[in-house]
Amino acid sequence: MNQSSNQPSSKLQSLSPEVRQYMIVTGNYWAFTLTDGALRMLVVLHFHQLGYSPLQIAMLFLFYEFFGVVTNLVGGWLGARLGLNKTMNIGLLLQILALGMLLVPAALLTVPLVMSAQAVSGIAKDLNKMSAKSAIKSLVAKGEDGKLYRWVALLTGSKNTLKGVGFFMGGLLLAVLGFQGAILFMALMLLAVWVFSLIKLKQDLGRSKAKPKFSQIFSKSAAINYLSAARMFLFGARDVWFVVALPVYLSSQFNWPHTFVGGFLALWVIGYGFIQTLAPKITDRKSSEAPTGSTAFSWAMILASVPAFIAAALYFDLSPQVSLLVGLLVFGVIFAINSSLHSFLIVHMASDDGVSLDVGFYYMANAMGRLIGTVLSGWVYQAYGLAMCLVISTAFVIAAAVLSLLIPKPASLKT
Repeated sequence: MNQSSNQPSSKLQSLSPEVRQYMIVTGNYWAFTLTDGALRMLVVLHFHQLGYSPLQIAMLFLFYEFFGVVTNLVGGWLGARLGLNKTMNIGLLLQILALGMLLVPAALLTVPLVMSAQAVSGIAKDLNKMSAKSAIKSLVAKGEDGKLYRWVALLTGSKNTLKGVGFFMGGLLLAVLGFQGAILFMALMLLAVWVFSLIKLKQDLGRSKAKPKFSQIFSKSAAINYLSAARMFLFGARDVWFVVALPVYLSSQFNWPHTFVGGFLALWVIGYGFIQTLAPKITDRKSSEAPTGSTAFSWAMILASVPAFIAAALYFDLSPQVSLLVGLLVFGVIFAINSSLHSFLIVHMASDDGVSLDVGFYYMANAMGRLIGTVLSGWVYQAYGLAMCLVISTAFVIAAAVLSLLIPKPASLKT
């Protein structure tokens, strides 16, 4: 009996230090992502119950996206100077603080307070994400591109799957524990994860040997700049129709109840995350080969055809419901592959010393794309409708494709 109870522990001890650290980083990221998805759903459902419109609710997350832009720039610099273990743990602590800000009596739960809590949560999320993605570069030996691609795809895909699970968790906790009970439960859960991380996460993970200056937060690498710009357009292309326009359209045009809209989008995110984990197999790359900017260009051009098709179907009134839902599923699959390719490329191309500087700059562009997409999603839909959102999405994806093609091919990427 003793022997069997010790078996899992001995298996863990037999793993390499790098794998154990990867598991801790991934576990931290998973725990954070669950609370992030659940918190978003709690806020959406709670303020919907209070009578807020979908556009007003979306605006509650404006600070969340805006502070992501700032955090990724500064966070990458902090990660290189202090170590990624510290920036990851700071991210966990800030999320606990954001949850704590919402534990006030219902009468004090004002819009400015919620927006402030979302700002803190946005800072926490991007510190955590930047730290997790950058850490993988430090844990995979140089030249093992196939392994790096698989580890990045697994981390990225599992995060998005768990964010979808977090949507469900938020709705369930709200029904069972109420708003404040749900917030308290998540804060306590994350507190336990934070304490474990403080003890177990490697102290010098990702710390740069040379202390980078603050002026180095902006990338001087042409490859990183082109990839970052492509990422900005890629995520702007998703959020310009996905964040506000799509849920409002499903609710107003198809008469779907809000719970059905939320559940459908949660399933979409879960499926999207699952496809991301399979990206290395789908792109059919051998372990000795690595995706390049040309690979990203090809997949982006395939992606561009999807919103263009949906926009045409809506404009010509060709079975709008079927066209939109089928198109959304196809978009999710191809977008997931594009996202995983980009995530691999940034980790692969980032500098070995001070990796978080390049990764932070890249995810700053990612956050900028989400911010642009979120604002345009509400404004363009309100002024011109969903079809125009999809036309802009198509143009953004084409821009991402062209920028991907401009990425220089380093010697280490040549096959």
